[in-house]
Amino acid sequence: MPKKRHNSRYSKPPSVAPPSLALSSSSRATPEQHERSVNQLLADLRRSSLSQNGAQNNFTLATPTVPPSIRQILQIPETPAPTPRRPQRRDANGRRAPPGPPPPRSWVSLAQSRHAPADLEGHIEGRIRHWPLPGAYVPGVGSLIDQLLRRIASDWEQQRHWNQFYLYTLPSQLRTALLTYVSEFYEPGLSVKDLRLVLAGPTDEQLAQYDVEKPDLNKLNSDIFCLDLTDSVGKSLTLKELGELLYPPKSATEIDPQDSWDAPEPIPGPVKLIPNLTQLSLAINPGNAPPVSWKHLLSLASNLSTLTHLNLSGWPEPSLTPNAKYAKIASPLTGRSIQYSATSPYSHNLDGDWSEAILILKRLSKSLYGLEYLDLTGCGDWSAALMKESDGDFTLDFVDWVGDWGKITTLRLCSGYVLSDDSSRGQIIRLADWIDSATAVEKRIRAQRSGRGRWITVEKDTLTDAAKAVVASHQLSGAI
Repeated sequence: MPKKRHNSRYSKPPSVAPPSLALSSSSRATPEQHERSVNQLLADLRRSSLSQNGAQNNFTLATPTVPPSIRQILQIPETPAPTPRRPQRRDANGRRAPPGPPPPRSWVSLAQSRHAPADLEGHIEGRIRHWPLPGAYVPGVGSLIDQLLRRIASDWEQQRHWNQFYLYTLPSQLRTALLTYVSEFYEPGLSVKDLRLVLAGPTDEQLAQYDVEKPDLNKLNSDIFCLDLTDSVGKSLTLKELGELLYPPKSATEIDPQDSWDAPEPIPGPVKLIPNLTQLSLAINPGNAPPVSWKHLLSLASNLSTLTHLNLSGWPEPSLTPNAKYAKIASPLTGRSIQYSATSPYSHNLDGDWSEAILILKRLSKSLYGLEYLDLTGCGDWSAALMKESDGDFTLDFVDWVGDWGKITTLRLCSGYVLSDDSSRGQIIRLADWIDSATAVEKRIRAQRSGRGRWITVEKDTLTDAAKAVVASHQLSGAI
């Protein structure tokens, strides 16, 4: 049979170059190039590139390092030093900033933010930044719930009338968020009637008129733990009204005798509106100067023994008679004029007397002995009272950070303002004084506890490099 022949389409290339290529390469090569190896050529290229470029190269060659003595023998150039690392960016609180370029100034400055309310254009200097209470329900910005609550708050004049039989039936977290939005975005502010409507529903007469069942207050607000009344206290809501709403006064009622010993005893007195309240925000804006009363706060604090988080941002100096600071009366014994208020205009600056403020804070700490979080943003003018001592009745009065307020682990002493490029020298110096005062308070608390209490974190502002230069020049001019 004839043999089969297979024509291979692919063949292995020859290992020897064709004669034409061999002749051309041999004719062009020189004897010196045949003698030098490939490694020598690469080494010459490295030396020439390092010698020609030097420090102008933006990249470093990954050459192995050798001891200096061997480097001198082999005539190897020194390895260039690595480029310094970029410094890490930090935010205003000292934390590491997220990756990427810094945010625009209009995002971090309240005066240039497009999210700021329209009524802030003329009063921007009097507003401070408020932080939400830890753990409070805050809808995401731009979410459906956020847009709905903003629309309800902006149209609150009609919503509280048309939806009065439905607002108190919302879930608890939506009701607390609604109160926060109304308090912040509704211009007149949140009143005690609005607070009662959302938390307890309409009055008994209105419920009976439309044949609506009265809600059980023992179960309605049992899962509400946070109440944010920022910007409403002192403007549309007083602490006295808030105390009477949350804790109604007990009336003298006669209890009928029970027919059986096994019958449950009736609950004496009115029911608490929010029985499990643990977080409360009474923050204000110092520029609006609302008439808040420390006397009413002390009265309200006597019923807030279960409170763990309190926000008093923007509150003025602790005083029981703030309007009588400049008033004088004639003494009935000597006939001379004496100061009516316990704090005079020169008590802090000249005399260093913080006795009244220390006494009020001491009374507040004995009532709110369960606090774990205290926000005093914008209170830098009187933050020295947190660490000072005054002469009491045969004792020294001071704020007890070990016993009464020994559970506090977070104390915020920020200013609430953001320095801009147009900030004056006086504003920068004032902010630096507040930071120094917050640092001194932190050292005082840690010295008092000295291992006997919980570790405390004092949150405060930080100065930029430009602001630090201004402070340094001011200190240098003062020293001269």
